[in-house]
Amino acid sequence: MAEPKKKTIVSASTGKEVKEGSAKPAKVVKEAAPVGNATPLRIGAVILWVLAIAFEILAILVYVQTIKITFMSTIVAVVILLVLDLICVIVAAQLWKKANRIDPASKKNKLKFWLWNNLGLIVAAFAFIPFIILALADKKADKKTKTIAVVVAIIALLIGGLCGYNWNPISAEEKDAAVAQISGNVYWTPFGHVYHTSVDCQALNNSDTVTTGSVEEAIAAGRERLCAFCAKRDSINTEGMLVDGDVDEVVLEEDE
Repeated sequence: MAEPKKKTIVSASTGKEVKEGSAKPAKVVKEAAPVGNATPLRIGAVILWVLAIAFEILAILVYVQTIKITFMSTIVAVVILLVLDLICVIVAAQLWKKANRIDPASKKNKLKFWLWNNLGLIVAAFAFIPFIILALADKKADKKTKTIAVVVAIIALLIGGLCGYNWNPISAEEKDAAVAQISGNVYWTPFGHVYHTSVDCQALNNSDTVTTGSVEEAIAAGRERLCAFCAKRDSINTEGMLVDGDVDEVVLEEDE
């Protein structure tokens, strides 16, 4: 069996390397800085969503030639506006998701919880479907122009929808349960999807760089689930918590 790689531990609060001994870090990591405020992120997301709708309206006006562009063809202008629309939708969705990791919604009302976490998907629909319907219903447009415009809008809708959908959102209850049960810092890798309670977790054996910080920082960084290896090893009560895989039948997933 290959020996585990030597790990480089990075403090989430300082960004500096933390040296480790044979099993644990040689020095205590400084207390992590606050994860930030969700409000500015949500305001930024809303502003970008408004811009996305504005770009869609402009694309419609250019498509029906209410606004005429003289320095480029109609279809080129429409495609550019739809791409700008898509960029706004994607960036806004990521800001909204990050805000929801910092300040998650309650899961008591499942419909409200789903709607709140998937506003990115909902706005993506409003940002492209009206244009698609209008373009499909337009019988006066050139066939080639119409086809290109509809195809681009549908592709943008799919990309924006996928980026806006939150596949496994964390709830306020799940975050509170994790914070209440796990004391001290946790660890995660640059490309992993979970956090670990120990730097010596077997799921980290092949990771040469590990970041350490509080549970709140791990969740804010997109590591919303607890590693199942760590949950089982530490006998953590996972009721109400997001866990990577079945605790009784642990399967090594990522962080390799």
